[in-house]
Amino acid sequence: MNKHKMHPESKMMSHGYNPEWSEGAIKCPIFQTSTFVFPSAEEGKAFFEIAHGVREKGQREKVGLIYSRLNNPDLEILEDRLCLWDESEACAVFESGMSAISTALMEFLSPGDLLLFSGPLYGGTDHFIKHFLTRFGVHVMEFHGRETREELIRRVEEKGLQNRLKMIFLETPANPTNFLYDIAAYRQLADHFSTPESRVLVAVDNTYLGPVFQHPIKHGADLVLYSATKYIGGHSDLIAGACLGSEELIHRIKALRSSFGNMAGPWTGWLLLRSLETLKIRMERQAANAAVLANYLVQHPKIHDVHYLGFLNEKNGSQYEIFQKQCLSPGAMISFEVGQTEEEAFAFLNKLHLIKLAVSLGSTESLIQHPASMTHSGIEAQHKLELGIKDNLIRLSVGVEHPDDLIYDIRQALEGVRLLEEAAY
Repeated sequence: MNKHKMHPESKMMSHGYNPEWSEGAIKCPIFQTSTFVFPSAEEGKAFFEIAHGVREKGQREKVGLIYSRLNNPDLEILEDRLCLWDESEACAVFESGMSAISTALMEFLSPGDLLLFSGPLYGGTDHFIKHFLTRFGVHVMEFHGRETREELIRRVEEKGLQNRLKMIFLETPANPTNFLYDIAAYRQLADHFSTPESRVLVAVDNTYLGPVFQHPIKHGADLVLYSATKYIGGHSDLIAGACLGSEELIHRIKALRSSFGNMAGPWTGWLLLRSLETLKIRMERQAANAAVLANYLVQHPKIHDVHYLGFLNEKNGSQYEIFQKQCLSPGAMISFEVGQTEEEAFAFLNKLHLIKLAVSLGSTESLIQHPASMTHSGIEAQHKLELGIKDNLIRLSVGVEHPDDLIYDIRQALEGVRLLEEAAY
């Protein structure tokens, strides 16, 4: 009989852990310890040599545990399991999504280098790039999906930075507009600027669809980043981040993580191990609910411009082509506009009961927020409009509740909203 290849959702129950290691416990315990006892002084020396890069690990040699800032069983097992979804060689888990993003950017960018990044981005990422990296002499250049490859190449060359490009950073689907970026196309762009001595990296924030519904490494990404707080954690009870890629790249990121001390703790690692067991089930239910809600919203007279990947078709041209090639599901994120003003959007938000007014996404409960004044409030007003982040735009993360109840909550909230055009009569 041919060897059967297990699916990731099956391997999430046991991969990387043997109950014999922990008195037969079926679940991995929480290793709440700061340090680990060495079997001998010689082995302690060997552990440090490998951890600090003094020498390469031997073919049959195991990496020993030293100190929980460097490695911890809960994190190591978690990192192994996260690799299964993206089929990556290695993973580094962090205390937050922003710590994963900032560490990756700081490891691979130096003063004088150029970072190309897509817009819009999550507000925290946008702020870090524009207001922190630039303080240290990193050149940054934002681009938008309607810009052709030739136009972007020309912009880089006009700045004289074609030899300084080190990374292209994408967030796809974009937060909060659901705009899709073609990962393979930007891999080709990175290759255009790469040399035998310097490969331009492609990093993708995959929080919106991953790790179940989109796998950027398969499309040419070097690094995949997550706010693990979102779908991976999925219960609004932890903060964490992750970065995945090749052994070589993640080894560098882990070295900087150790210096920064921004690794996740064992309790967070244990909670994420728990959450991974139900990740696919949760995301599939959330996506199914989102399809029902999107179809309701698009027909409501007080709602317009519903941004939902499930509505893409041949008329949407390249966006539909990217979706067909890159995405395995529309996911559970919807953005839409209520009326014309912030006042009308707020009136709707304030009348919701079941759906909670809070930032974050990917949790079991449905969450809704106002990007222009909340998650993306730090972006300059005119630029927000250019990115499609209007004062009446709402972002909805659909949870696992019964869809009938979610529709009821939206309907009753909209009934209490008096649009400005109605008030004029």
